[in-house]
Amino acid sequence: MKTTIITLSNLFTLALVLSLNSCKNGNHEGIGKSQDTIEQSQKPSYFYLRPQLEKMYGYTQAVKVGNTVKIGGVISMDDQGKPLGTGDYLAQMENCYASLSKILTHYGCTFDDVYLENIYTTSMLDLQKNAHYRSQIYKKQFPTGSWIGVKELGLPQIMIEIEMEALIPE
Repeated sequence: MKTTIITLSNLFTLALVLSLNSCKNGNHEGIGKSQDTIEQSQKPSYFYLRPQLEKMYGYTQAVKVGNTVKIGGVISMDDQGKPLGTGDYLAQMENCYASLSKILTHYGCTFDDVYLENIYTTSMLDLQKNAHYRSQIYKKQFPTGSWIGVKELGLPQIMIEIEMEALIPE
């Protein structure tokens, strides 16, 4: 009588071979879509909130890939790069969210579509004192994210910077 022993490593190898074979045979998400359609939807699309400043400093405020929008850190400033709300944490927070709203609106999104928000701050205490304002922004559900204390931000007067990611509604 012949005994067959199947080890964990044999099972792993079998699973790997089966999954690779499945990929080769085209058993994957996106069946029915042409390659051109898939590539077009994945091609990055850029949005400039303040084009002159972004070109001068070398960044793009937001990038859309597929149905995801990534918004780089927004600070409280006007279109000429002048800081707004100097010395007033809540005013800076409000200005950040106003700019973020413009970007989200451009993509047909609202704050309800945001799933990730990271806040960088030079004063964790001031962020905690003003965090209640976020309840006016996120009416249904807060996104996941982090609050990160830093020594300084892009301009010396800036105390808060907010970045986020959102899913574009279908």
